[in-house]
Amino acid sequence: MSEAYPIESDPTPPRLPSADAVIVRDDIDDVYSALAADILVHARNCVRQFGDFHLALSGGSTPMPLYRRLMVDPAYRDLPWKFTHLWIVDERRVPFTDEKSNFGHIKELIADHSDIPEANVHPMRVMEERPDDLYEEELRGVLAWREKGHDRLDFVLLGMGNDGHTASLFPGSPAIGVRDRLVVVNAGPRVTPPDRVTMTFPLINASRFIAVLVSGAGKKEKIAELARNRSSVSDLPMGGIKPIGGVLRWYMDSAACP
Repeated sequence: MSEAYPIESDPTPPRLPSADAVIVRDDIDDVYSALAADILVHARNCVRQFGDFHLALSGGSTPMPLYRRLMVDPAYRDLPWKFTHLWIVDERRVPFTDEKSNFGHIKELIADHSDIPEANVHPMRVMEERPDDLYEEELRGVLAWREKGHDRLDFVLLGMGNDGHTASLFPGSPAIGVRDRLVVVNAGPRVTPPDRVTMTFPLINASRFIAVLVSGAGKKEKIAELARNRSSVSDLPMGGIKPIGGVLRWYMDSAACP
């Protein structure tokens, strides 16, 4: 009798608070494929319904291969960049030419190589005196063109640091408790230098779709802690992501899955 081949299956997703779905794949490329497909579907639906698509992206090394795939993979050539507004979730207070600038990398990968209108690209002007006020004013002004109730971000892509932070909402940092602003400067000893400008929980949680992309064994401990749901938001900021009338979906590789 011939030897049976083992049936391959993806790891069992952890139960995470407020999550509508947790997608786990062994291969990070498969994680990117699942996330890219959801971005495409959501973008086309929003353009069909509202006439435009408001996409907020995070920086860091993890999502960069995803951004590159969106630009070069023929499967995503139908992304409606011409009708997309590109926003930045958070940014270090450095010039766009600095290697640490999130927008610098995103511009190089997406804005410079798509047909997204220049007026639809919204970097945080972090070197200005009050960059948070400027960005909040820009967000409110652009989103105000939509019907009331639909004046929110359509898709926000987040990551999670090994310390459990998301966006630039670091454990114990001043921005954690902000509830009356959409964007703030986050600074002080609990913020990894340099100072940051970040979207706040109220803005992120009001979004139509929130995607969290994590990979690597370094995230496993915080994912397990989040699943236990016993930590305060101040200690584990990722736990503050709780959509109001929107969808929260996690995308992770098996290395990050506890």
